[in-house]
Parts: sequence; C-alpha cells; structure tokens
Amino acid sequence: MKHEFKSESKRLLDLMINSIYTNKDIFLRELISNASDALDKLYYRSLTDKKIKVDKEKLQIDVSFDEKKRTITISDSGCGMTKEELESNLGTIAKSGSLQFKENMSKDEKIDIIGQFGVGFYSAFMVSDKITVTSKSVDSLEAYSWESEGADGYTIDKAKKDSVGTEIVLHIKEDTENEDYSKYLNEYELKSLIKKYSDYISFPIKMEVTHQHLVDEKKQKYEEHKEIETINSMVPLWKKDKKDVEDSEYDNFYMDKFNDYDKPLKVIYSNVEGMTSYKSLLFIPSHAPADYYSQDYEKGLALYTNGVLIMDRCADLLPDYFSFIKGVVDTEDLSLNISREMLQESHSLKLIAKNIESKIRKELETMLKEDRETYISFFKTFGVQLKYGIYNNFGADKDKLKDLLMFYSSKHEKLITLKEYVEQMKDGQEKIYYASGSSISKIDSMPQVEQVKDKDYDILYLTEYVDEFAITAIGEYESKKFANVESKDLDLETEEEKENTKKANESNADMLKEMVAKIGEVSDVKFTNKLKNHPVCLTTKGDVSIEMQKVFDAMPNDLGIKAETVLEINEKHPISNKLKDLYKNDKDGFDKYTKILYSEARMIAGLPIENPTEISNLICDVISK
Repeated sequence: MKHEFKSESKRLLDLMINSIYTNKDIFLRELISNASDALDKLYYRSLTDKKIKVDKEKLQIDVSFDEKKRTITISDSGCGMTKEELESNLGTIAKSGSLQFKENMSKDEKIDIIGQFGVGFYSAFMVSDKITVTSKSVDSLEAYSWESEGADGYTIDKAKKDSVGTEIVLHIKEDTENEDYSKYLNEYELKSLIKKYSDYISFPIKMEVTHQHLVDEKKQKYEEHKEIETINSMVPLWKKDKKDVEDSEYDNFYMDKFNDYDKPLKVIYSNVEGMTSYKSLLFIPSHAPADYYSQDYEKGLALYTNGVLIMDRCADLLPDYFSFIKGVVDTEDLSLNISREMLQESHSLKLIAKNIESKIRKELETMLKEDRETYISFFKTFGVQLKYGIYNNFGADKDKLKDLLMFYSSKHEKLITLKEYVEQMKDGQEKIYYASGSSISKIDSMPQVEQVKDKDYDILYLTEYVDEFAITAIGEYESKKFANVESKDLDLETEEEKENTKKANESNADMLKEMVAKIGEVSDVKFTNKLKNHPVCLTTKGDVSIEMQKVFDAMPNDLGIKAETVLEINEKHPISNKLKDLYKNDKDGFDKYTKILYSEARMIAGLPIENPTEISNLICDVISK
C-alpha cells in the first residue's frame, strides 16, 4: 500500500533538494551520520538496558556499490527502526528521530547525536531515483522495508533481515547532459567522499577496496585482489589532548589536508567550553598560496559538528585580515543540517568567530614579542593583509591590528613596530615621520628625506601600495600624529629659515605665479629651505599623497583622484639665481627651465612625464648653449 508524505507536496521536496543542498556530494555524509547515530543510540541503550548486549568493538558502518545495478548500499548494526519509526522518521519530511531521542535524554546524560533522519536523509534523492530502507529494530522481532521514488509517496512492507540494524540502498540516477551521477559508482570517488566528510566519525566505516600486486616484474604484470578496509581515521587530531600529539603529526595533518608542501609556520590549538563550546586547530602557513592575492582565493575554515564536515570553507569564521589562516573548527552547537543562510545568522557561529579572531591576534602578538624572527618571516608574507584590515571598513579594526604592523626604520635599518618607533623618539619630537616609495633605496634618495634626517629623526619607509592608506586610517599612535615627509607643511625649519623663505617667496611672487601658469598641473610653486643638495622636489597639499595617486592611477577605472602638488625650489641652490636671471632677461629660456625643472621633480617623485621627447629636446637645447 502506497502512503503519501505527511509533511508537504512534491513541490516542497523538490525545493528542499534543489535549494537547501546545492552540493550533491553530501548525501553520503548524511546517511553515514544517520548510521553513526543509530550505533550511538544502541550503545547508549545497552548501558541502561541489561537485555541489550553490545560489543562496541564490533559496531561499524559498511559502504558498498554495484556499478552494474547502479546501487550504493550503506548499512549499520545500530538500533534499527520499527514500522512506526519508519513511518514517523521517514514518512515526514524534516522529522528527526535522532533529535527526539536526544531531547528525551536527561540533562546529565551526554552522547553525540550528529545527524537526524528527515532533511538530511532526503538529500539522497539528489543522486538517486529510488531509495530502499530495510530495518530491524532492537525492540522488534520483525523487519520492515521502506521504499520511495520521490515525493509521490512511499511504501512500508514486511521484510527479511536477520540482524538488528538498517540497510539503505540507493538506486543512482542515470547520467544527464549536465550531471555525471555515475561518478558515485566508483571506488575512488566513494573513498574520497568518506575521507572528506566523514573521516572523523567515531565508528569504523568499512569498504571493500581493490589492491594491485606485482606478479611478474619483467612483464610488469599486476593482479588485483580485494579486501575490506577501514576508510576513516575515526579520531580527529583536534580532539586529542595536545600533550599526546607530536609536532610532526600537526605538520603532516596540515600538509595533507591543505595540500601544502611546507610545514606550517605556527600551530594554534583551542579547546573552548562555555556559552558555546568548540575545538579548533588553526595553522599559519609558511608561505602564501599561489592564488592568495587573486579573486580565485577562498578564505574560510573547515567547519565540523561532532566530527562531521558541514562546510569545507566557512568564510564567516575569519575576518578578511586573517584570511591566510587555515584550519578546522569542531562544535556541538550547530545542527548538521544547517543551511548557509542560517549559519550567517547563528549566534553560536558569531561567538566562535569572535573568539577565533581574538585567539589569532593574541598568538601573533606573542610571536612578535617572543619569536621576532618568525614573526618577521610571517609579516613579510602576510603583512599586506593586516594593513588591508587597518583601512578596510573605514578603519573599524585599526585598534586591533596597529600593534601588529611593522615598517622599515631609516635609523635602525630594519623592521620596527609603531610602539618601538614612539618609544625611541627624540625629546621634543611630536610627529611620526614616514616616506613612501617603491623601494627602500628610492625612498632613501628622495630630496624630502634629507631635512628629516638632518634633524636626527627616524623615518618609517613605506614600500607597499597599501602602507600609506593604513597609516592614514590609523591617524595617530599614542597621541603622535603621522607626518608625510612629502607634505608641504612639514614645519621643520627654524624661525630664521622660515623668515628668509618668506622673503624670497614674496620678492619673487610674480615669477613664481608665472611658473604655476606655465606648468598648469601644480597648485603652487615656491622657494624652500628644506632641501639640502637637490634643486627641486614635489610636495603635496591635502589628504592625497603622490604615492596614493600612483595607486589610484594603476586602477582599471579612472577615479579622477589626483594629489594636489606643489613644486618646491631649493632657494640655496644655484638654479634659484638662474631662474631669477632668466625671468628678467630671457623669457624663452625661463619657460624652458620651468618645464625642465618640473619634469625633473616628477621623475624624482616617480611620476610619468607626459611628453618625454619634448623635455629631452629642451635639455639638449639648454646643454648645447
């Protein structure tokens, strides 16, 4: 007799299969989890019911397939189901027998129930067009078979089964133009799915595996033989006591699971109990993956519930600035069947993510203090990501990350932290000075650097495109503001120097104004005393520096963001008097020198020259006279 599903129509089942589970591979995980639950329940009951005799060592899950019949079979020796339980658990979509069993337990009784019949069970319809469940309950002498071909309904009939437990047979769908269902009828594929999703199920998952052995070395002839093997490892590394695990075990686990050829730089282990409980095993890689700074890279930690994989990469567990972290998180506080949408709203997941972020940050702070060389190695690889985290979200996370940053020090000629810079500041120094450029050597030769060095102030050299954006987002450190050496308002001159410069600019105001007009791309031209040997330099007004402009210029879309530049001329350099003389006596020569000096300043700043041929001809013309 055919029964209709109690819950919803075919439309609901189709909607659930096609939208809740977009990854068809997890059907095997769901059925194995159900089998594990049945074994757990049987063992638990044997502890309180003397009539039930169980040898825990013999409890196992068996997986097999038949390529010709297009079937996959999952069987267990668990508690089984009565006719009424088959009707209740499998006849109602999203009805959870395991959940009900757990709810009936007292608060002091602890047993892991990781799956549930209902939504998870029906994921098998993603890959099969018929499912047969044959089960004999520990509470019944009769066995029954539940069979369904989808949302149209199901049948329940008496069946023959000698032993207690459940056997599920899936008839795999025929291949279509878009779907290769036959791949599931493959030994390697099934083993891979078990290893990926169910490796840490606490009962052995057995499967017949094919092996080859050499019978004729000369002819390189092999023969095949089959034997039953346990596919899963059963005990997750993160569930073992840390003192019982060798460093090499962590290294091997990391390299195997995350396909890396190098050992991790750092292992971070956590076992947290409280409002939410979880275990985590995190790794800082020793190098960035090839795709790390590309759009193809996916951040996230492998998320497990009671040793069963829920999600291969749960992005919500890591902030973007720690996206380099690899690892696993295992918690009892999430349902196996939780959807991605529900995960994003989960209070438990948010709390775990917050704890993980704090743990990683503290581990990095400890590494910086106690193992500086290792930290420097880490920072050279992933420091850009921390700097990105500083200015992302409008600087919301700057206070969490600013003490993890390091920059090259002109005075110490090595990487130092902002805290170390401030601690070593000279008496009376009010600002943290920095200079930006593509390399240390190029920054070191900048005209603007001379004046700051002459005052014996340290300068932080910012060599990565993200550096100045991060510094700008921080704004100040321990009440010390940051000052770009390229800023026109650096204010390092003495009062006497300021007065002399003021007089020079006032007495030559008309000349300088005409230079602005000739150049057309600067907001001002002025004499300065800040330069020592160089004749000219470009400085900036406002928040956008020259290095920032270079970043904006490199973007595919022209944002139209430009630095407001000022051409500064060394008042003590011979070029100063040359310009004054040309302005009075040779306007054509004055125009040429103006263009040449501006182009020179742009070259020094690393900016392109719009018409290099014109400037080359002007230089040759001046030299030849």
